[in-house]
Amino acid sequence: MVLRAGIIGCGGVANTHATNLSKNPEVKLVAFCDVIEKAAIDFNQKYAAGKANVYTDYVQMLEKEKLDVVYICLPPFAHKDEVQVAAENGTNIFIEKPIALSEELASKMVASVRAHKVKSQVGFMFRHGSAVERVKQMMDEGKIGAPSLFIGRYFCNSLHSNWWREKEKSGGQIVEQIIHVYDMARYLAGEPIKVMAEMDNLFHKDVERYTAEDVSSSIIKFKGGAIGSISATNTAIPNRWISDWYLVAKNATIYFESANTATITWTNETWPPEEKITSNKEIYNAETLDLISAIKEDREARVPIEEGYLSLKLVLAVRRAAEEGIAVKLEP
Repeated sequence: MVLRAGIIGCGGVANTHATNLSKNPEVKLVAFCDVIEKAAIDFNQKYAAGKANVYTDYVQMLEKEKLDVVYICLPPFAHKDEVQVAAENGTNIFIEKPIALSEELASKMVASVRAHKVKSQVGFMFRHGSAVERVKQMMDEGKIGAPSLFIGRYFCNSLHSNWWREKEKSGGQIVEQIIHVYDMARYLAGEPIKVMAEMDNLFHKDVERYTAEDVSSSIIKFKGGAIGSISATNTAIPNRWISDWYLVAKNATIYFESANTATITWTNETWPPEEKITSNKEIYNAETLDLISAIKEDREARVPIEEGYLSLKLVLAVRRAAEEGIAVKLEP
């Protein structure tokens, strides 16, 4: 069975997904959609040898093409009802994060996916890393023990795209970018129940329409008792994207250099031994392979749309805590 696939939003990250899909013998790219028609035409030529159909209206594409799966690669501000339309047409969904800029829209997406019983996968690619997979497995087996502390960081220095700089379009750095680290905190430390945070725009006030924060730090209390701290900046080393995190648990302290690379120091031994996990796994392709398997095996993908909703809920709470200077409680 070859899955008929389409892409909505033919921009930056869509290139990565189109590359992987075009090389997969289990998938055929049959449709591309973008409000800028030339972008969709270019994708068609590059990834489907000009043999796919091109659209500027995703509703028309989803209704005409009868797709097995659609990749939604839109910037946050552009999300409307594409998830709901896809689900209503029986189309399985891959959607990049953040899935929306409001809990209200995100909850509608979740409800529609569940009502129409389609498969979904959210683009939290870190969950597919070899180191994250191994540690999560050991946590589920009880080897690592209960988590006590999560510390994460995200350092970069880039003006990014014009829409990214505008908080009302991207949601800001916490919501659009650092959500990956916050998702890791949820995945490894548990569900958050309270957050406090600070953020500011210190060095980009003179950049036209730059309204996002360029520095932030938060404290998170998790349901199981663990505490987390995540700090981020867009004022660090130019042309470098640094994303790493620590997890301290009862029996081990783990440093994740990346989703694929980690050092586990077992602290329940007299002389703490170290275990290293290293891999070159292509995590963007891994999330696609998992979704394809989920569709064919009729199971849930690793990161269903509910996870996109819950991680969005967390970063929106962090942003609110910083904006209002209050501690924000999250309902389970």
